[in-house]
Amino acid sequence: MAVTVEDDADTTRKTGGIRIGIPPGSRRQHLVKLFWTGLWLFYLSVPVLDLVRGGHSAAARTLGVLGLAAFVVAYLILVLRTGTPLFPGRVMLTLGVLAALATVLSLALGREWLVLFVYVAISSGAALPAEYSRWTVPAATALLSATAFLVPDGEHYLVGLLLPSLMGGFAMAGVRAMLRTTLELSEARATVAQLAANEERLRMARDLHDLLGHSLSLITLKSELAGRMLPDHPDRAARQVADIEQVCRQALVDVREAVSGYRRPTLPGELAGARTALTAAGVTADLPTEAPGELQEETESALAWSLREAVTNVVRHSGAKRCTVTLEACQTLAGPVMELTVRDDGAGGPSAHGNGLTGLTERLEAVGGTLAAGPAGRTGFRLRARVPLGSSS
Repeated sequence: MAVTVEDDADTTRKTGGIRIGIPPGSRRQHLVKLFWTGLWLFYLSVPVLDLVRGGHSAAARTLGVLGLAAFVVAYLILVLRTGTPLFPGRVMLTLGVLAALATVLSLALGREWLVLFVYVAISSGAALPAEYSRWTVPAATALLSATAFLVPDGEHYLVGLLLPSLMGGFAMAGVRAMLRTTLELSEARATVAQLAANEERLRMARDLHDLLGHSLSLITLKSELAGRMLPDHPDRAARQVADIEQVCRQALVDVREAVSGYRRPTLPGELAGARTALTAAGVTADLPTEAPGELQEETESALAWSLREAVTNVVRHSGAKRCTVTLEACQTLAGPVMELTVRDDGAGGPSAHGNGLTGLTERLEAVGGTLAAGPAGRTGFRLRARVPLGSSS
């Protein structure tokens, strides 16, 4: 397990079409969603009690039971079918059915049934994008008002239903917009991280091509020359072979230096890269302006790798809005150390060490350092890396 576990169901879910919130990804999430939906349905107890105690005829009760059942089914289609895209035409048709049922049942059975219009407004705010719901929510509220004046004593109920209908509908529209933005932001963060990884691979491929292209071309040319000279001029062929050996040795040195450069990042470079990555991901970055210069190469490399891993996890997994990086020398019982702390205000992460943290622990222990990582309070995640000052490489 990595520092934080990426939820593929959340980061890869598309927002095309119209979805009401986020499809539940587990049995627990299904139960939680069903529970909250059930709380909303509690307000239907008013028309249910009216059916039981309202003194209606058998025909009126039958109409009420069938109409209320159809209303609940249509409402649940909009609220619970979160895994299937619902397009505006189908949503508008379902909302039309809900509005018609609310109107007919209110006119036929009385003022207690006006509460159904609140469900019409709320479901329209939840199921439709802003360009539609800005009109449908007021329209449902207006229909509620018109119907209330046609129902005996309906205006007395209108006072208690007008505000929940209007504000509830717009509140659900805001929640829907927030969820949609959250999904888009999650996908954008994943895209930024993927683009950064692709750019790093392209840079490495380009550098290795430029590094080895000349050497390999020279080796090929001298090999051909040595092959042609070998029968008649073995001494000249031997010189070509010696040149090939020298070119190969130099190419090997160049490759080792290039690979060493990739495996040993520097703190100034990682601080600049962290600022760029965090800014691109929409995270407010609070980083030091410069890195200390008294660190040895391997010690600096261990801290740089720690910074890179921590910032990568902030960008890809945390959903944070702010990331703070501190880098300072401090005194401990074991002696002076350089301490790197990376803290975010995101969703936190698991305390168990995964592959990324295990690799960092090994790098830090190799230079006598330590690593501590885990949730920071109620929200956020903190990584703290310490390396001794003045340790030998």
